Amino acid sequence: MIRLIYNLLWPIGLLLFLPSYLAKMFRRGGYRENFGQRLGFYSTECRQHSHGRNPTWIHAVSVGEVVIALKLAEQSRALQPNLNCVLTTTTTTGHALARKSAPNWMDVLYAPLDFWPVMRRAFGVIAPQRIILIEAEVWPNLVAEARRRKIPIILANARLSPRSERRFRRFRFFVAPIFRRLDLVCVPSSEDGERWKNLGVTPSRIHPVGNIKYDVSNQPRSSAELQRFIETGIDTTRPILFGGSTHRGEEKILTDVFCALRSEFPNLFLVLAPRHAERAREVESELRSRSLRSVRRSVADQAGQSSDCLLIDTTGELPSWYKVATVVFIGKSLTAHGGQNPVEAISAGKPVLFGPHMENFADLVKQLIAEGGALCIQNLQELMEQSRRLLRDPAEREKLAVNALRVIQPHREAAVRTATLIEKISARRSL
Repeated sequence: MIRLIYNLLWPIGLLLFLPSYLAKMFRRGGYRENFGQRLGFYSTECRQHSHGRNPTWIHAVSVGEVVIALKLAEQSRALQPNLNCVLTTTTTTGHALARKSAPNWMDVLYAPLDFWPVMRRAFGVIAPQRIILIEAEVWPNLVAEARRRKIPIILANARLSPRSERRFRRFRFFVAPIFRRLDLVCVPSSEDGERWKNLGVTPSRIHPVGNIKYDVSNQPRSSAELQRFIETGIDTTRPILFGGSTHRGEEKILTDVFCALRSEFPNLFLVLAPRHAERAREVESELRSRSLRSVRRSVADQAGQSSDCLLIDTTGELPSWYKVATVVFIGKSLTAHGGQNPVEAISAGKPVLFGPHMENFADLVKQLIAEGGALCIQNLQELMEQSRRLLRDPAEREKLAVNALRVIQPHREAAVRTATLIEKISARRSL
């Protein structure tokens, strides 16, 4: 009955949200490519390639979830060397990163809309042996179709904030039957596990394994992106103020700080990595208005000492670029709410600062601050003061970085633990 109501209301909801959905797709670009996949229509080539493979279907929404999916798939492949995967994504940015990073044993498709005829067509083509959903991407028709076909369905890295739990609990009558159908829920912490249990997940199927987002077990020592930076001619021994995953308004604040600090640090260099690469032109205009000479990463070629700023307008390279930073500011924390993942900068051994709005990483941020592993600033003035202090004091930078690495240490090998549990549940279901 619940699913019937959902499917009756689904077309109405689509009409209501379609304008904003299409506007977002248009703004991010690439929306025409393989659009039919979102409706469950696949090319003949795709159908022929999928025939008889029975892959693991992994679903990840956007860039952050795709990174988790790739880590997890790599560990699953290590346990099952003949593993084939299909990775579906929702956003064009996530799809671009997946296409760029996926190994040859992984196909990348757009996620089908969760309407029952669309979902049935997708299942018919993909024909998965199991489904892994990254974080909280649990959709009624997807789960119901998996159940109908007796396909195990796993929720990986299933973090759930108190706010999300409260929102789900308002509709517990509708969501609890769906959550009860999950075969395995791998959560970052026992607190997340309690929240999922409160929403109807069978307690014996919940396993705290750590957060794959914070799993730095396989960080590369060097990278093509770092080499590309060096090849631009920019001296990487210069002090570098780095804004990672910034949102609108934060680039202006960082530019103000950069301009103010150059009187004391004349060799200072600025790197800006907007969260949405399509904002590069807007950010470039802001830099130009301040008479700063910037170069885009996508066209950087011997920028040399004449440049003041590098603008990273590419996707999926941020973890490697952090290695050149002296001080890192984490975006979406001053002029926007939620925050971005600070672990990539921490794992690169860099001191991090962020604003007061890090709600998406509240538990981690609380621990980082308590153990002296990060600095929380409230405004432009504090960002300037703390950046100045860290640029002056290498020992303080080192202390922050070491303390932060100690905080994320328990999450090492979270991907391995998750992959091991998935293999166990799959083996039991196949008996």
